[in-house]
Amino acid sequence: MIPFNKPYCSGRELDYIKEVCGSMTMSGNGDFTKRCHAFFEKRYGFKKCLLCTSGTDALEMCAMLCELKPDDEVIVPSYTFVSSAIAFLREGAKVVFADSGADNPNITVETIKPLITEKTKVIVVVHYAGVACDMDNIMRLAEQHHLLVVEDAAQSIDSFYKGLPLGGIGHLGAFSFHETKNINCGEGGMLVVNDERFIRRSEIIWEKGTNRAEFYRGMVNKYGWCDIGSSFLPSEFNAAFLWAQLEQLEDIQGKRKHIWKIYDSILRGNVEDGGILLPQIPDYATNNGHMYYLVCPSLDFRTKLIAGLKEQGIQITFHYLPLHSSAYYKDQFTGASLVNCDRYGDCLVRLPLYYELTDEEAIRIAQLVLEGIKTLTPDQP
Repeated sequence: MIPFNKPYCSGRELDYIKEVCGSMTMSGNGDFTKRCHAFFEKRYGFKKCLLCTSGTDALEMCAMLCELKPDDEVIVPSYTFVSSAIAFLREGAKVVFADSGADNPNITVETIKPLITEKTKVIVVVHYAGVACDMDNIMRLAEQHHLLVVEDAAQSIDSFYKGLPLGGIGHLGAFSFHETKNINCGEGGMLVVNDERFIRRSEIIWEKGTNRAEFYRGMVNKYGWCDIGSSFLPSEFNAAFLWAQLEQLEDIQGKRKHIWKIYDSILRGNVEDGGILLPQIPDYATNNGHMYYLVCPSLDFRTKLIAGLKEQGIQITFHYLPLHSSAYYKDQFTGASLVNCDRYGDCLVRLPLYYELTDEEAIRIAQLVLEGIKTLTPDQP
């Protein structure tokens, strides 16, 4: 069986973990944590980076920094992972779900604008598959209504919007280093602070509500409880693992984009007549090779395609179930129908994409997908 995903190891992870074992700091915010922070701040120009134990933690820190009140509303795409919404629900805000675009799972200005009310405080954008939302127009809309923008950039490492790194455009950003992501440390994440007014408080929240970070820098002669917070920072073992991955970022990204292009070269131009939608990369966006997906004509079509590939020893899989119709939220949802979101929930399927996938395997997968589509679409030549 060719799996959907296989976590990548560069070969240096154990070396760096052994270094941590011989160091004086294992609990976190040691040498490897600082290396990772410096890497992102230097390479992408992020104002402040703070490693977290997960992308969910990074989003929860974003929600805490937004200082939401019980009546406040947060606009979130329905086609996303639950963390994009639950982080804000935990702060007592009301989540208002937005539809996706017709040709891309991302939300758009057109799907956001009708949802803005006097109670709206935050727009959460998710760059699906590492492909940017239209950030100029979203930021302009947010500025008009005095709203904060949080970028859920979980899938978006080393991806850009008009030359600007994703995660670095909104007021706050959140990355994931889960084992399914391009760069991973098993479980991990990172908060990015782009607005200077949030920098000091982000460190306090990160350090369990204390000003310990300032104490370690010699800015205060003692530290204590200043604010709410939690134990968001990861151990040095996670940071050491992540550092080994970051050293190989160029190689990892190059290989993933190479596999993406193999899929695209075989499928594009050969399946669209069968009602298949392939990934659309707008002119303003880059492709970071995170995911290659297809949108099938129907749920039944997708189910049969997945089953057919499984019989051939290949695991392809669907993705998010829309949050607005989830078991937890469906009785609370009172908005208009989210037609595009429902279509992606029923019809989107993802192909295997990981570093160790060979060219031969990628070609075989694409060819079998092509054959499966033609079998399910008899009138297609």
